Amino acid sequence: MKIVSSILFQEKRIKEIEGAFPGLDFEFYDGITAAEASFYDAEVFVTYGEDLTEEIIKKTTKLNWIMVMSAGLEKMPLAACKEKGIVVTNAGGIHKTPMAEFTLGLILQYVKQAETLWENQKAKKWTRKLPMAEVAGQSILILGVGAIGGEIARLSKAFQMKTIGVNTSGKEVEYVDQIFKVDQLEDALPQADFIVSVLPSTKATKGLLKENHFKVMKETAVFINIGRGDLVEEHVLLNVIQSEEIAHFYLDVFQDEPLNEDHPFWVMKNVTVTPHISSLTKNYLTRSIEIFKENLHHYLNNTGRYLNEIDLERGY
Repeated sequence: MKIVSSILFQEKRIKEIEGAFPGLDFEFYDGITAAEASFYDAEVFVTYGEDLTEEIIKKTTKLNWIMVMSAGLEKMPLAACKEKGIVVTNAGGIHKTPMAEFTLGLILQYVKQAETLWENQKAKKWTRKLPMAEVAGQSILILGVGAIGGEIARLSKAFQMKTIGVNTSGKEVEYVDQIFKVDQLEDALPQADFIVSVLPSTKATKGLLKENHFKVMKETAVFINIGRGDLVEEHVLLNVIQSEEIAHFYLDVFQDEPLNEDHPFWVMKNVTVTPHISSLTKNYLTRSIEIFKENLHHYLNNTGRYLNEIDLERGY
């Protein structure tokens, strides 16, 4: 049995993985080009999910399981995996703590006028005439209340916010006061002071938000996108920003990354750009490797109970 990785981990990480499974044949490479020859002999393949192609998947005859060491799957050839009967799992859930903290950090910065305070300090300007507000009592709408959205809701309740969620099923979620289905978006959006998207990139979510969705939001609303940049088509986003449909946009994800230096988002007064950084944490690899190790135990024991097994039809 061969386990191949296109991720060349640090030596201490490799020793950790090999030490947990003595006797197994692990091979670690720096990228798919280096790994490809061994890939065709592998039963298990470890990847960040951006290097596999439909062509490569269709050529394999031994591969049973792919472990994606990230949450994003938009570049994975899932249809080919389904055709070949390959199980795909990811590291979903490991981002919930950093992304929830990032979200609440942005909200607190906004209501406490952090950017203006920093500018005033640089200008040595003493003024107390700032429109300070409170988070308590405001409403947050979370688009996608899975692991990450659920943690955002939990932290929001600690700040005495009203929590509203959107999911596909309409089922109740802990720490969420009110749930709407996706087709009820226009009923949910007008209620929110802050709208946060943690939605993945799927057929159902690409271009989901249209101009009319921003028009029904409060004029004072703040939109935060830490999910995927294709949630809103870029020309739509530019239109609603320029027309000042809502108060502010925090954008951490974009259709094309990295964002070009000459892109208008950088200089628009009601936009804050961050470089797809909400999920970053020094604990990333530790958490993703723990998921891989647990799933490898399930694979070796043929339990069929994988953590984060992906529905290859739905894409998540």
